[in-house]
Amino acid sequence: MTGPRKLFVKSYGCQMNVYDSHRMADTLAAQGYVETATPDDADLIILNTCHIREKAAEKVYSELGRMRVLKQEAAQQGRDVKVAVAGCVAQAEGEEIVRRAPTVDLVFGPQSYHRLPEMLERATRGKVVDTEFPVEDKFDHLAAPTKAVTRKRGVSAFVTVQEGCDKFCTFCVVPYTRGSEVSRPVEKIVAEAQRLADAGVREITLIGQNVNGYHGEDAGGHASTLGRLLHRLAEIPGAARLRYTTSHPRDMDDSLIAAHRDLGALMPQLHLPVQSGSDRMLEAMNRRHTRVDYLRLIERLRAAQPRMAFTSDFIVGFPGETDADFDDTMKLVDDVGFVTAFTFKYSPRPGTPAAELEQLPETVKDARLQRLQRDIEARQAAFLASQQGATFDVLFEKTGRHGGQVVGRSPYLQPVQVMGPTSLIGEIAPVTITEIGANSLFGTLVSAPVGARDDALAKAAAQADHRPVEALAR
Repeated sequence: MTGPRKLFVKSYGCQMNVYDSHRMADTLAAQGYVETATPDDADLIILNTCHIREKAAEKVYSELGRMRVLKQEAAQQGRDVKVAVAGCVAQAEGEEIVRRAPTVDLVFGPQSYHRLPEMLERATRGKVVDTEFPVEDKFDHLAAPTKAVTRKRGVSAFVTVQEGCDKFCTFCVVPYTRGSEVSRPVEKIVAEAQRLADAGVREITLIGQNVNGYHGEDAGGHASTLGRLLHRLAEIPGAARLRYTTSHPRDMDDSLIAAHRDLGALMPQLHLPVQSGSDRMLEAMNRRHTRVDYLRLIERLRAAQPRMAFTSDFIVGFPGETDADFDDTMKLVDDVGFVTAFTFKYSPRPGTPAAELEQLPETVKDARLQRLQRDIEARQAAFLASQQGATFDVLFEKTGRHGGQVVGRSPYLQPVQVMGPTSLIGEIAPVTITEIGANSLFGTLVSAPVGARDDALAKAAAQADHRPVEALAR
């Protein structure tokens, strides 16, 4: 008797790819596949790819070289291993992947993975490439994970609410690989979030390429907003924390700003990509907002929620960027006071308008990136240091590397480590920060978890060894 077929999925890039990979695994579980942590013993290997960064396709081809060796070794053992390429590189490259990497059996885009069982059956008869944008809603055809699988994935989860983008920033491939903006209906999102909460998920992050452009239909057939959707989700028992990413400054409407004011479950941390502080560069990027627009938006959000902390994305070395343009970016970083940011030097994405423009020297890009990164790293360290002595609620997610240690996240997504019982996992408890690490915080439990289920848990927390553990973590 043979055992279950094994599935290995490797995700690249954004949180949406992580979500998509989970949903692929859930769909294939109904076909008898179980996930494995390594490709070595897998019967099906899926590379779920991202096309945002430079040389993304080449990295996939390099990985496929390793998969070719694994597939050959499996064949020598009498095992038939299928290799699939999914995601945005698959959408962009299509047939070229099969031509360059004959080891690949199946290529499919991010809108097609609900058809995986049928595509795998076709792949037994020959190569399959499916990069069409289907008419049907893929979410209607995906299997939901079991409670056991959801619990195994942790107490935090992503939920896709919106896909695609209509903004057409001149540097970005997303409109071409993910398609136009589509939003899921409110009730279907609420039902998925309810299932997650019932399985023990305490924090839900809503994701989309342009998540705050959400406009899904509500039960009355009217277009909702992300702000109103968050209000609905905040009513779900057990869903104690809400977040969303990634946002566009042009779609931060009044209802969403009000949600930051009114919803205690909505965390006071917002990732709001700006890309540049120069109006000239923002226009060249087709961002359709100005520096002043962005700063006014920050002011409105801070007025609604004074505890708000902001993170962002920046591209340096965009075609035509001058020293003055870059100085405008550095000044914007100072004006807003970002607590951290993702920083990138511009790399041309084939098929995008900016790829056809004259490129800056790599030495100029490198120098600007290093200068910006130094500034951002200093701000991140200062923000961590500012938490010394602070007390806030922490959602505990897992055990630490050392005995008696549990790790959670602050409202600002910072890792927080304390000494405490494993029964804290999945609970929210107040912690006072006693020491600051390089990238995380260390503290002591103040009292029993918020909503602790019984006195025994509170007693265990009170008796835990509360010594600072930064020395242990070194």
